Amino acid sequence: MVELDQVRPLAPANERAVSPSYVEDRGSARASCYRRHRRCVLCGGCCASTLLILGIVILVLGLTVFKVKDPELTVNSITVTGLTVGTVTFNRPVSVNATLTTQVSVKNPNHASFKFGKSTSSFYYQGDNIGVAYAPSGKASAERTLRMNVTVDVLIDEAASNSQLSQDVLKGSVDLTSYTEMGGRVSVLGIVKKHVDIGLNCSMTMDLSLQQQTINVKDCHAHVN
Repeated sequence: MVELDQVRPLAPANERAVSPSYVEDRGSARASCYRRHRRCVLCGGCCASTLLILGIVILVLGLTVFKVKDPELTVNSITVTGLTVGTVTFNRPVSVNATLTTQVSVKNPNHASFKFGKSTSSFYYQGDNIGVAYAPSGKASAERTLRMNVTVDVLIDEAASNSQLSQDVLKGSVDLTSYTEMGGRVSVLGIVKKHVDIGLNCSMTMDLSLQQQTINVKDCHAHVN
């Protein structure tokens, strides 16, 4: 019996043999594409993180450094350095004149300096202006308090026509009011600028006794525009 040789089917004519080098090239291309995709993802993540950190920094600066707060104007004390009380004429039966020294504080809570112009302090008796003081311009450094002394001559006898004055002199004290105004500007790195106008109303009592020439500041109210 004759054994027949096993017949193997021939490969299709259009099928090409795949070489090992071709397989390696395709694997290398896929790895390279994956690396590029990963680099893009990492780069995008880094950019997003940088923008997020930058936004947080800007927000923090906006709430701290770049946030302009209102300066504070305060009257610390008022002392009498000269006082004369007497009688003059029938038309002006009472003469009360005094020299007052006022210590004023300008508190700057900002991270930038506060530059202000000349300030004016006016004193009143029963609504009549009896004296005006002028303080020079200056600068309150960042997060610092600047103290200034202002001297003013108050001529209360300018209001001698007021019948209340004689009664106050006999009582031994005179009630006065004052108004101080100051304008300035806060500039943070030249980027954020704010103009500030400060007004300060105070009420006080001046003791006319020669033994105790003092000013008792009762109350002060400030307003900022």
